[in-house]
Amino acid sequence: MGLSDDPFTFQATKDGRLRISRGLNVVMVLGGQRAEKLLRALSAAEDIDAQQQLLARATGNYRRGNERIVNAKLQGGS
Repeated sequence: MGLSDDPFTFQATKDGRLRISRGLNVVMVLGGQRAEKLLRALSAAEDIDAQQQLLARATGNYRRGNERIVNAKLQGGS
């Protein structure tokens, strides 16, 4: 299950926080400078895939290189 199958969503709140969710669960809430910086990056992102990568990195749900290994195992590879 990848980002396209189970995408992140985000919502900016009135008090300046950024709520990041995946499915029905709130994954994290950012505030202050981290929220501002991520919101600017999300606004400047080229497309939805780029936004998803930014949200995955912000939440720590980003694996460099591990995706191929996990996907191969899920598809019956070694």
